[in-house]
Amino acid sequence: MPVSWREAASEALYGPGGFYLTHRPGAHFRTSLHAAPELFADAVGELLSRVDRALGHPDPLDFVDVGAGGGELVSALPSRLGRRVRVTAVERGGRPSSLPSSVSWVGEVPALTGLLLANEWLDNVPVEVVERDPSGADRIVLVDPSSGAESPGAVVSGADAAWLARWWPLSEPGDRAEVGSARDAAWAAAVGRVRRGLAVAVDYGHTVDARPRGGTLSGYRDGRQVVPVPDGSCDVTAHVAMDSLAPGLPLRRQRDVLRALGVSGALPPRSQATADPAGYLRALSATSRAAELTAVPGLGSFHWLLQPKNVEDALL
Repeated sequence: MPVSWREAASEALYGPGGFYLTHRPGAHFRTSLHAAPELFADAVGELLSRVDRALGHPDPLDFVDVGAGGGELVSALPSRLGRRVRVTAVERGGRPSSLPSSVSWVGEVPALTGLLLANEWLDNVPVEVVERDPSGADRIVLVDPSSGAESPGAVVSGADAAWLARWWPLSEPGDRAEVGSARDAAWAAAVGRVRRGLAVAVDYGHTVDARPRGGTLSGYRDGRQVVPVPDGSCDVTAHVAMDSLAPGLPLRRQRDVLRALGVSGALPPRSQATADPAGYLRALSATSRAAELTAVPGLGSFHWLLQPKNVEDALL
């Protein structure tokens, strides 16, 4: 029986036997952490240090990774942090056996003082898909979970219709949108758990001046983009309307943020190749990884939303 994309994706990703409860994301798509875990962790560690200073060195200082996936970031961070830092991973899937015992693994965002990071989390918060029909009505798109076949549903109404009118108005029959109100609510709830500190959302997305007319709904399996079928066999994702999350706050590009946090793509001096050949090769490798993190187009185009809470916004 056809259901809305939001309902189908929720079940396919997070229901019993769902994709994110039975698969590790790293096996299916490449994030900044998979491209350069050490460099990304160093950058996050530097940002946490700046938050720590801005907060006056609280004890404990929290770092919370929302949508922790396979625990790659929280596994890399503890060796870079001091004893005051309390590290928590928020994820619905099971705790990896290799995770350091000092890291807490929980299913809900805890109250915190420090840094909350949601790296490629919001793109997997399920949303309604809407399409304008030939009469000019915007209708919820229904989908058969077993086949992916779509059909038109009811006219969008209420809060979703209001969100669509403000943030993603459709103009022509066949135009599609992913309604971001559920993501806005999820982000607001996460930010609400920050007593003092900084909440950061990092994701691929778009803004109101450049929405894609056909939408962005997609699937990923085994490192390849596939037709999104919400049967639990693939990731189902859509780009994030980043500007609706916290209207009025500026968005930054990953390239600029990481460079401000010390990730440089500069080549090592040629003289090092003679004086320290092994070190030169390591530096070249780091340069290559930094280039992937900051490449535009590519990972460097990702948006960063930095939302301070009871702390000055002077962190970059």
